Amino acid sequence: MKDLSWHRKLSIAPMLDWTDRHDRFLLRLLSKHTLLYSEMVTTGALMHGDRDHHLRFNSEENPVALQLGGSNPAELAECARMAEDYGYDEVNLNCGCPSDRVQSGRFGACLMGEPELVGKCVQAMQQAVSIPVTVKNRIGIDQMDSWEDFRRFIAIVADFGCEVFIVHARKAWLQGLSPKENREKPPLQYDFVYRLKEEFPQLHISLNGGVKTLDEVNGHLQKCDGVMVGREAYENPWMLALADQVVFGQSQNPVQSRRQIVEQFVPYVARQMELGVPFHIMAKHILGLYAGLPGSRRWRRNISENQSLRSPGPRPLRAELLLECLPEG
Repeated sequence: MKDLSWHRKLSIAPMLDWTDRHDRFLLRLLSKHTLLYSEMVTTGALMHGDRDHHLRFNSEENPVALQLGGSNPAELAECARMAEDYGYDEVNLNCGCPSDRVQSGRFGACLMGEPELVGKCVQAMQQAVSIPVTVKNRIGIDQMDSWEDFRRFIAIVADFGCEVFIVHARKAWLQGLSPKENREKPPLQYDFVYRLKEEFPQLHISLNGGVKTLDEVNGHLQKCDGVMVGREAYENPWMLALADQVVFGQSQNPVQSRRQIVEQFVPYVARQMELGVPFHIMAKHILGLYAGLPGSRRWRRNISENQSLRSPGPRPLRAELLLECLPEG
């Protein structure tokens, strides 16, 4: 089995409509070692939908993990086999998403109330593949939010063979809060994650939730094995530019500038447009590259309004026009 523990020091969270293969290609230009996660894909989508659409990715993205949503062990095992066949380095079970959609399908955060079922799902997937099977979960749901409830969930799932847990250090309210509110309103309780690592030193424990800087990443790494960053890495992807040096201690091929990233992204955009991918599907991921700098608003506006890039026909193949949108300086 491939050992991803080093790459798990820093990972990028699965985010619906955000961490698609185009975003992951961009993020890989910024960091060669960070572990990247796909958007959550349901077992139903893979078994009854366009499998290739959901699973294909660029080899440059590795190491990359596929996150699955589901609760049927046999179906999850079959989808895990698909993930391995497509070349993913890990398959992750979603036990943290609180949306109405996942609740109606009996997966996501509601699975924290059924640790034995989660364990059986993990076990079935592990028996089907040779790549790591991991779980991403909350610290609790609704009134099941005590340390004892949380510890019991981890202990039971671990007994079924799970060795890696990515913990969003907030509880989730299955009723009363929207998914967005569930990412922000329940208070962060990092102490739950730290204590978990103390009581289960044999497990790999990654912390997720509210992390915005690489300094914060390194601070959390003093008390747990890995850190998963979410929205900040999407809204401000440049935060990853020093990740290989600051987090992984690597000095080879450091990123030189934002312009360098755009210059490397342009050929990819051109290739994908030739295959029929609309420009805006890829461009949205690079809008935050200049976040916080003078000219960032102009950068976003230039990309959004450049009709030569968006119009039909052969013109969109001129992806190098992205370089004309760069802020001055």
